[in-house]
Amino acid sequence: MHYLEPLFNPESVAIVGASHHEGKIGHTVVKNIVESGYKGRIYPVNPKGGEILGLKVYKNIFEIEEKVDVAIIVVPAKVAENIIEDVAKKARYIIVITSGFSEVGNIEGEKKIVEAARKHGARVLGPNVFGIYSAKPPINATFGPSKIKAGNVAVVSQSGALGIAMIGKAAEENMGLSAIVSIGNKADLTEVEILSYLFQDDSTRVVFLYIEGLENGREFLDIIRKRPPNKSIIVLKAGRSKAGARAVASHTGSLAGSDAVFDAAFRQVGILRADGLEDGLNWVTTIALSPPPKGKNVVIVTNGGGLGVIAADACEKYGLHLFDDMEVLRKTFQDVMPEFGSYKNPVDITGQAGGKEYKAALERAFKEPNIHAILALYCDRGDAELEDIKNAFIEVHKKYGDKPALYTIFGGEGATSIITALKREGIPAFSDVEDAVSSLYALYKVNERKDEGELEEIEMDEERIRKIIERAIKEGRRKLLAHEAKAILQAAGVDVPPFYLVRNIEEAVEAANKIGYPVVMKVVSEDIIHKTDVGGVVLNIENEKEAAEAYEAIIENCKRNVPKARIVGIEVTKMLPKGVETIIGATTDASFGKVVMFGLGGIYVEVMKDVTFRVAPVAKKEIRRMVREIESYPILAGVRGEKSKDIEAIIDTIYRIGMLVTKFEEILELDINPLIVYEKGAKVADARMSIKVGK
Repeated sequence: MHYLEPLFNPESVAIVGASHHEGKIGHTVVKNIVESGYKGRIYPVNPKGGEILGLKVYKNIFEIEEKVDVAIIVVPAKVAENIIEDVAKKARYIIVITSGFSEVGNIEGEKKIVEAARKHGARVLGPNVFGIYSAKPPINATFGPSKIKAGNVAVVSQSGALGIAMIGKAAEENMGLSAIVSIGNKADLTEVEILSYLFQDDSTRVVFLYIEGLENGREFLDIIRKRPPNKSIIVLKAGRSKAGARAVASHTGSLAGSDAVFDAAFRQVGILRADGLEDGLNWVTTIALSPPPKGKNVVIVTNGGGLGVIAADACEKYGLHLFDDMEVLRKTFQDVMPEFGSYKNPVDITGQAGGKEYKAALERAFKEPNIHAILALYCDRGDAELEDIKNAFIEVHKKYGDKPALYTIFGGEGATSIITALKREGIPAFSDVEDAVSSLYALYKVNERKDEGELEEIEMDEERIRKIIERAIKEGRRKLLAHEAKAILQAAGVDVPPFYLVRNIEEAVEAANKIGYPVVMKVVSEDIIHKTDVGGVVLNIENEKEAAEAYEAIIENCKRNVPKARIVGIEVTKMLPKGVETIIGATTDASFGKVVMFGLGGIYVEVMKDVTFRVAPVAKKEIRRMVREIESYPILAGVRGEKSKDIEAIIDTIYRIGMLVTKFEEILELDINPLIVYEKGAKVADARMSIKVGK
């Protein structure tokens, strides 16, 4: 049995702060519990005693003789802080409906509540929640609407107001709920623990999760990876703006706006993210009411050519496959087709089609094994056929329930009445074609299982890496110097061309001769970030004379342009031939920890922000998908007769970076910019790295 079972299926519940006055939250919660048909023991607690709704009121929690499964606190924040210890002695789970904690800056009060509860072995849901509904007992321990229909959809919401609105919306959509949980400030119980329960709950088929942020992103991804194959999840994550992105020095950090990382993390584990509330509700309803499709072939049946074309366009946009085997389509629909109809998909049964024609065409679509999903569209003609259409849709849908079918009825009041009737029967129905197609897409996506691949062990000179990092920490340096960053990459098995740090002309010439011309020279200084701007870089050095002159020029330029800069030396390295410039990076995200990034260099990263992310470490199978995600991927794959670049070398580099930053948590940020990719191989031209110094 899951440890949260007593929270979702309590045998006893106490309401601390139960009110005798109708309209008060403390009264509404008691009323909702009673009216939900809860069969367990109910203990209202209020110092005044007496009765509420025929139930004996206890003057304090200790008057209750037994230990209760759930205690619900609905007293003001200060009072809640004072009584929490007593409540924790009597209750296994405490739902703190009260607000006035961390959401208004009262972090200490919130901490006190959790610590007091934990001291006595109790767990806290909240504070700042609207309560919990569970279909199992059943119990509606919320201050929201009293009427909730039982079903197979669980709603988990960080927003109380949105959660309450969801109860009303679910009723309007005739959507049955298995549970609705308000997680509020998440001071103790988190969405991860709630999901771990819902994923093993027999009555829950699909979870709709609304979150504003995650503190435990990795745990969240792990629980999603472990979900059973018959459970689906749709996430609505608020805050797509860049406002939450922290300002950092590295490219990777500045591009990793929190939302871009959330998007990538969700994609990585196969979570379907809704763009808005309406999409989310449409998707959840469709998934809850439909069997998973057994194949990719979709057929559109319509009485209006225009509506069919709009649906076909939407299918293309969402990547749905319109069944195009003309022979099968002809055999399936030809003899139920009016003279002017078309069995080419979209199947147009013409404007004169009524209930009888729809019934015949849809029955054929349901019976044909090569058709796996159906979109039935009806354009309201404003005549008396509506009742027949409605009956045909309901009858056929109820008769053949083995494949998904979604219905769009477009028109006025009559169309709305059909949609309402279909929803009442538990049939996915829409007024907009795009909504229907988007919901069918969601049904396909949630039934795909994501295989990220397996991690492989790689050789890494960990001792060398550790020494470089420890030396920088000892010196109190947050930024590593370029040659140190390169040395770490080299030790991690990344292809870094030979380089030397030199401190005089003789050393510079000797290093250039060892490497072989042409070479590049760059200033090494923690105080100079944009080396080219201050004359700190010389390219294409062809001989000893040029090497000596380049060394002198760099020192002179830097002393003149940045007189206070502390110059450690000059880096001499191979001048790399032209190839495709890419950028690979890593950053530390507040929600998910280590994250890797990939994109093409230059304008693609600077202007177009054409980059993609994954939570590290990432298996090569998933990195392959990651690399293909960027819009500029065709440049790597080879366009206009150009040969393709070594994508496997990119994948290997990203893989090693992911393993490096996972193994060495001190590395906060890292940029390889650029990694130059050739037809064979990929080489590091420049690198930056910053580390964590102190706590």
